[in-house]
Amino acid sequence: MRTSPIPLAISRPKLLLSDRARTLAWLGLMVLLWGLSWPATRIALDAVPPLWLAAIRFGSAALCLFAFVALRGRLAFPPRADWPIVASMGLLQMMTFTGLGMIAMTHVDTSRAVLLAYTTPLWGVIAGWMMHRNAPTRWQLLALAVGLAGVGLVCSPWEMDWSAPGTVMGAAFLLIGAICWSVVILHIKRHRWSASPLALAPWQMLLAAVPLSCFALALEGSPAAIAFDLRLLELLLFIGPVATSACFVISAEHGRRISTFAMSNFTLGVPLIGILASMLLLGNSLSPLFAAGLCLVFAGMLLAAMAAARARA
Repeated sequence: MRTSPIPLAISRPKLLLSDRARTLAWLGLMVLLWGLSWPATRIALDAVPPLWLAAIRFGSAALCLFAFVALRGRLAFPPRADWPIVASMGLLQMMTFTGLGMIAMTHVDTSRAVLLAYTTPLWGVIAGWMMHRNAPTRWQLLALAVGLAGVGLVCSPWEMDWSAPGTVMGAAFLLIGAICWSVVILHIKRHRWSASPLALAPWQMLLAAVPLSCFALALEGSPAAIAFDLRLLELLLFIGPVATSACFVISAEHGRRISTFAMSNFTLGVPLIGILASMLLLGNSLSPLFAAGLCLVFAGMLLAAMAAARARA
C-alpha cells in the first residue's frame, strides 16, 4: 500500500522549526555563559594574577578542545595556508585582547570593562577604512558617531575617576584589545580556510597560552603562590573549559546556521548579560550617565551590524 505524502509534507517544516529552535537555544546558552564569564573572571582575579588567569583560561580550554577534536578524528597540525589566521586569532584576539582585558579589570569595574571591550564593531569600521580602503557608508558613519559618543560618556571624567591609579590605563587597554579584535574579524572575513575553524581552535588557544605563561612568569612570578581551593577551581573550570572551549564549539557548530546579521545581534547579548550579572553579583552601580552611554554604544553596534547586512545585500 502506498503511503500518503501528506504526513511527510507536514513533518518537514516541523523538523526545520525544531532544528532552528535547537540552534537558537544553543546560541542563547552560549551568550549566557559568555556574559556570566565576566563577573566570574573578576571574582577569580581576587586570587589569581591577571596574566596567569589568562594563561590558565586558554591552557585549560586548549586541552579540552584538543581532546574534543581528537575524539572526532579531526586532530591535525594546521595547514600552511591557515598559519596566518592561527597567528592572528591566537596572538591578537586571544592573547592581546584577553591579557589586556584581565589587567584592565583589576582597575576598572566589570560593567564598564565589558562595555568597552565589546565596542569591536565600531572599530571595525575604522579598521576596514584604514587597512582595506573600504570607505564607510552613511550608515557606518552614523554607527561610528553614535557608538563613540557612548564611549565618550562612559570614559568621561564625570563617569570615571581619572585620578584613581590605573583607571586611564585600564580603559586604554580595553579599547586597544577591542581594536585588535576588530582587526582579527576583518582577517577572518578575507581568509580562505583550509581546515575548519574548530580544528584550528585548539592550536590558536595553545599559541595564546604559551606566551601568556611566559609573560606571567616574568611579570607576576611563580604560580606556586596561588592558593588553589575548591571555589577557585570551580571558577577556573567555568572560565576555561566551559565558557571558552564549550562556547567555542557551540559557536562553530551552530553560529554558521544563522545569518551573520543574526549572529551579530546575538552577541549583543553578551555585554548586556555581563553588565546585569556584574550589578547583581558584584554590586556594580548603573549611573544615569553610564546608562546613557550604554544605550548609545548598543545603538552604534546595532547600526554597524545593520550597515554590514545592507552592504552584503
